[in-house]
Amino acid sequence: MGRVEAYLDHASTSPLRPEALAAMLPYLAEHHGNPSGAHRVARRARRALDEAREQVAACLGCRPGEVVFTATGTEADNLAVLGAAGRVPDAPGRAAALSQGRVLAGAVEHHAVLRAAASVGATVVPVDGDGLVDLAALEAALHPGVALVSVMAANNEVGAIEPITAVAERVRALAPGALVHTDAVAAVPWVDPPALTAAVDLLSVAAHKFGGPKGAGALVVRDGVSLAPVLHGGGQERDRRPGTHDVAAVVGMAAALHAATTRRDEEADRIGALRDHLADGLLAAADGVTEHGPARGDPGAPWRLPTIVNLRFEGVDNEELLLLLDEEGIAASAGAACASGAAEPSHVLMAMGLSRDEARSAVRFSLGHSSTVAEVDHVLAVVPKALERLRTWTGGPASAADG
Repeated sequence: MGRVEAYLDHASTSPLRPEALAAMLPYLAEHHGNPSGAHRVARRARRALDEAREQVAACLGCRPGEVVFTATGTEADNLAVLGAAGRVPDAPGRAAALSQGRVLAGAVEHHAVLRAAASVGATVVPVDGDGLVDLAALEAALHPGVALVSVMAANNEVGAIEPITAVAERVRALAPGALVHTDAVAAVPWVDPPALTAAVDLLSVAAHKFGGPKGAGALVVRDGVSLAPVLHGGGQERDRRPGTHDVAAVVGMAAALHAATTRRDEEADRIGALRDHLADGLLAAADGVTEHGPARGDPGAPWRLPTIVNLRFEGVDNEELLLLLDEEGIAASAGAACASGAAEPSHVLMAMGLSRDEARSAVRFSLGHSSTVAEVDHVLAVVPKALERLRTWTGGPASAADG
């Protein structure tokens, strides 16, 4: 008899939706044309690309011509940050950007933003203990020479939904020449994308976070916004992102995005209930467990995604706990997937005020479109036993039942 498997790492990557697979299959086999060509095989690929662009634009609330297809969300973030920093006529190079402090980025951004921003001398804006950007600190950092402000729509480690409209309002007032970018990779399946798009100049998404294929992303570039290209080659994507399109990946992304956005309310309610069941069960099952991120359950303060539970288990090393969970068929993580296996603790949790040791005791459980009650119940059965086993070795807090 096989054991129950529980995949609770959707924030790293979400399983491919059936709609995405069905859309992709013809372009993985018989329809193999290069959409940049002129013959009928190429024209068929071009039609599929154009239709996918229209579908993505409709879901995100922008015009088709504002959608720039990329290979990943990381590439979309890099194009936004480096393209905005390089577009300023009097700051063509890194030295000028460093001297002027032209890029501002939130302290809990994905490394795709933080490291790109650091390469052009960014100023990092702090967050509060819930992971929400400090608006007063942002105001203090803004000045007329700022070229870009990048604040993510929702955090991929603790689920904090950032006040993007308020961020944009302050940027428009204090740095009217600056562009506003939001990394919406974690947010798009669970918030209203057109509302986000309406507030910003640049918006990044990645297909595999909402049930599309890996290797597909997009950057919304609003009309009138100029970006310096990061890659050079052919003239694809209006010279903003050269290279032959992966048509199968693009049509898969469009199908998955349509499915995710049309079912958003239904899936958010179902998954939010599962998330609460998981979090409440683990908080009650053992002592020394702390939840991170904005408070749950307050409809007047919708500051949290319905999918993420980030918990700190006092006296437990998260890597050791994750190994025990993996043995029981449970997939979770210590933070962003690109940081897995690294010795460094979560930069997000430390930006929120946790010590390095505290951050090393935190585990992220993230749910998604395929999550089930059986998976959550399996986690609730396994985690307390794993904690008891680890704490027996270290002398940490006992289970609540033992208290």
